[in-house]
Amino acid sequence: MAATVYLEFEKSIAELEKKIEELRALNGGSELNLTDDISSLEKRVEQERLEIFNNLSRWQKAQVARHINRPFTLDYIKHLFTDFNELHGDRNYGDDHAIVGGLARFDGQPVMVVGHQKGRDTKEKVFRNFGMPNPEGYRKALRLFRMAEQFNLPIITFVDTPGAYPGIGAEERGQAEAIARNLREMAELTVPIIVCITGEGGSGGALAVAVGNRVVMLEHSVYAVISPEGCAAILWSDGTKGPQAAEALKPTAQDIIGLGVIDEIIHEPVGGAHRDHEATAQALGSAIRSHLADLKAMSKEELVEDRYQKFRAMTQMAE
Repeated sequence: MAATVYLEFEKSIAELEKKIEELRALNGGSELNLTDDISSLEKRVEQERLEIFNNLSRWQKAQVARHINRPFTLDYIKHLFTDFNELHGDRNYGDDHAIVGGLARFDGQPVMVVGHQKGRDTKEKVFRNFGMPNPEGYRKALRLFRMAEQFNLPIITFVDTPGAYPGIGAEERGQAEAIARNLREMAELTVPIIVCITGEGGSGGALAVAVGNRVVMLEHSVYAVISPEGCAAILWSDGTKGPQAAEALKPTAQDIIGLGVIDEIIHEPVGGAHRDHEATAQALGSAIRSHLADLKAMSKEELVEDRYQKFRAMTQMAE
């Protein structure tokens, strides 16, 4: 199991859990019975964690969404799908490791699964390009979407990226065109598409695999046109003003569900999805199961129209 990583606002929890570990060590080799003291501290930790995570600021939610131990696409595939066969390459340039996808079974039903993939240690982060796809990643995703269309397979995507990779090579190979093509092609697919925002949903880099009939979002994820730091750098020429920018962007699930951008908020275990991958996956799986049942009852024409009307109805106009 990965080592516990505490965020800045979890210092009080970290201190309490350190005391618990110290008492456990003493309890194992001491004539004193410290069980009651340990139990009391554990209850304090639970209460403290509940209080903190019920009152997170938008900036704090962004930190949770980026937590290094948060489950990524391959973790969800492990817990929710069987018979996963990963498919590689865009048949044009190469294979982008920041996007993974392939054929799998969900409750025994064949589906196509596609999602962003980040890394945890330095080597894996570099291998996955920090979850930022190049155009060949989006073209690989589009190849899989078309395959799903050909074989009439539902598509399930997992979104977790700070954004599309902005490197010179990516731009030279048509980053903007690749994203735009995905938006158009996904809108026209005649199979059910369920999108899961599981971490960061960053701008077009997220939207390129997020044009779906149903969009669900984990409660501590964020979804916005730009990162808080990027927004702050543009507005105030100061990337350190991320907390202020987060308040202006309103990128949380609780902010945007009323705009019609997402359809459902999926609750996470207390303390965030990184504390219990299995429980998070099962909660997400229940939502996917429910929405998939509804979408399977629609005709191909109804699915396309449903997706069109969903995106037409997003946001609100104010005069």
